[in-house]
Amino acid sequence: MQLRQIQVAHDSVQDRLILRVATQANEEFRIFLTRRFLRKLWPRLVDMVAAPLVIPAMDSNPEAADSSANTTFDEPFRDADSIFPLGATPLLSSECQLTKHSDGAIHLTFREGRERSFNLVLDAGLLQALCAMLRAAVDKAQWDLTLDYGSTAPAAETPVPPLTGGPEKHGLLH
Repeated sequence: MQLRQIQVAHDSVQDRLILRVATQANEEFRIFLTRRFLRKLWPRLVDMVAAPLVIPAMDSNPEAADSSANTTFDEPFRDADSIFPLGATPLLSSECQLTKHSDGAIHLTFREGRERSFNLVLDAGLLQALCAMLRAAVDKAQWDLTLDYGSTAPAAETPVPPLTGGPEKHGLLH
């Protein structure tokens, strides 16, 4: 799936954040994130941002360069004639599994109970951009939720240890 745009906005009627992901194939995926869910997800995202990531070598061919380097945040989200593979109603995420692969790719799998799910693959730069968008949306929503990069795990939870012999997993949040 080739990403075209990512947006995080506050839905004031639902009092949820809506993560919108558009692909080059004109598909749009919508995921609702509640305050409670984001509070649990944030430390895992910070773990991924803070962990040393493998950064692929830059190709000397400028046309082969990663498209995330040209990302800007001032372009409005394009939603004309979108196709909704999961339906137009946003997936209400109640679970998320985060996996960091040795090539630096970060996989986030959002699930709605055991119903619909969405897999989002990001590089380190796009993960940092997503975190920045989440922080801005939380501020706009006035959720009084501190999303900082200082602490990586809530005191009441213990981090899920990485699995050996494969990609590093950071647990399934419920």
